[in-house]
Amino acid sequence: MSFLDMDERLIALFAKADLVYSPLVDAKIFPENVDITLVEGAVSSEEDLHKIQTVRARTKILVSLGDCAVTANVPAMRNPFGTKSVYDRAYCQNVALDPGVPDQVVPPLLPYARPVHEVVAVDVYVPGCPPSADVIFYAVTELLDGRQPALSSMTRFGA
Repeated sequence: MSFLDMDERLIALFAKADLVYSPLVDAKIFPENVDITLVEGAVSSEEDLHKIQTVRARTKILVSLGDCAVTANVPAMRNPFGTKSVYDRAYCQNVALDPGVPDQVVPPLLPYARPVHEVVAVDVYVPGCPPSADVIFYAVTELLDGRQPALSSMTRFGA
């Protein structure tokens, strides 16, 4: 949502770049030869792992966007409990009607939720929960202009 909070700056951004993929639309296949990809969220499931490996292979500059992608943050809170315990709590203990893990629609969890950089190379880290629209706009415009964004004075974890 912080991305959309850029408001009219989105117009300026899209004058320099084309949006070729978003999980918010019905795109199934990540395109080839992408210049910049913003990735949110931790790598928590087998599906996440496959997607991020594909994204990395097809992207020149990978941006880890937000504390969940940068540190695994909230998704990693499940790590001490093990996947069986997490599934049981979510789908069996707290369900009154038809308890059980819906294996047809829930991708298998990895043993641990991981930040993106633990499974693929990351080029730029944009922390924040969520990162502000100003920080995202700055980072993306710097990258589009061929510069590495200097974010250390603009961000802090959890802010």
